[in-house]
Amino acid sequence: MALTDTFLRRVKHSGASAGDKHSDGHGLYLLVKAAGKYWRMNYRFAGKQKTLALGVYPDVSLAKARQRRDKARTQLAEGVDPSQAKRDEKRTKTLAAAQTFEAVAREWLRKTEANREASTHGKVTTWLEKDVFPFIGSKPICTIGPRDVLLTVRTMEARGAIDSAHRVKQICGQVFRFAVATGSAERDVTADLRGALAAVPRTNYAAITDPKQVGDLMRSIHAYRGHPYAVAALKLTPLVFVRPGELRGAEWAEIDLDAAEWRIPGRKMKMGVDHIVPLSTQAVEILRGIQSLTGQGKYVFPSVRTRERCLSENTLNAALRSMGYAKEVMTAHGFRAMARTIMDELLGERIDLIEHQLAHAVKDPNGRAYNRTAHLPARREMMQRWANYLDKLRKGADIVPLHADID
Repeated sequence: MALTDTFLRRVKHSGASAGDKHSDGHGLYLLVKAAGKYWRMNYRFAGKQKTLALGVYPDVSLAKARQRRDKARTQLAEGVDPSQAKRDEKRTKTLAAAQTFEAVAREWLRKTEANREASTHGKVTTWLEKDVFPFIGSKPICTIGPRDVLLTVRTMEARGAIDSAHRVKQICGQVFRFAVATGSAERDVTADLRGALAAVPRTNYAAITDPKQVGDLMRSIHAYRGHPYAVAALKLTPLVFVRPGELRGAEWAEIDLDAAEWRIPGRKMKMGVDHIVPLSTQAVEILRGIQSLTGQGKYVFPSVRTRERCLSENTLNAALRSMGYAKEVMTAHGFRAMARTIMDELLGERIDLIEHQLAHAVKDPNGRAYNRTAHLPARREMMQRWANYLDKLRKGADIVPLHADID
């Protein structure tokens, strides 16, 4: 006979040491003891008699107990042991609860510390500890949604730290991607937050980082009809994203077109370390084109007045101005920010490879600076993907917007 709510409320323990069993059907029964009333279900699995605990009355009502019984019966029909399934679910929840955002973020910090300068690592850690952990640090990372992260970074935005808010959102994205790789989260929820924050104020090195606007810029560059030296330099700049002074001072002796490499000596680099720039097929084509004009001289891009000096410092920026890009919108130096932002946030390139290619200091797991040939094959592939992506934008690809800057 099926149980009723009235019976459940009134039934008392009879004093039997083993307790009193009151059946509801299909294996479900209420076990009444002096200590309380317990839902149980008897079943057979793999030829063995087993008992499944379904909760305590009245916390688990009659209706809820029947739902749990029916779920167990469905599992049995599918060849699943309900008791084992219950243990697995409990273990999963326990592990998920232990994988809080803070726990995962601190693990990410430890694993990636060698990829950052000490000062940068300290800044990233401080951002997380002061601006992120107090809000979402204690939450299991698998339960955090886009809105949780948005409310966190908007707190920074509200106090005027707009650039920092964008950077913290990027950091959170890197933590989520790390969590995905380690199995602690299903996806990077920050991908849903593009355009949710106020635009970052322009800096001295203004840069276009919205892919649609980048496509417009690339079309303008390819339509530019200035001096051939300037045209070639302008076309090459976004493909190699070196500092403007490094590009203007490029020498033919540093470039091996057959190997598709540009090796810049340390004496010409900001960090004083030799630097290798893998050249995409597009970059090689541009250089072969200008080689017929300047290949007999020292500089790849000589001054329009004399081949004894390289292209003037203002040439590239002047070309951008003539195309209608004000200094508050785009600069020659801004191609570095353009590449770093889109390659990291949209294309998902490895940040250490991007930093290598920007000639920023990157350290190995032992804290030593990588040599100039580090990850060269991977960087070569990345540079080709970047060149192909720019071609895609130039031909009219419709991509979501982004925004950031870099020195």
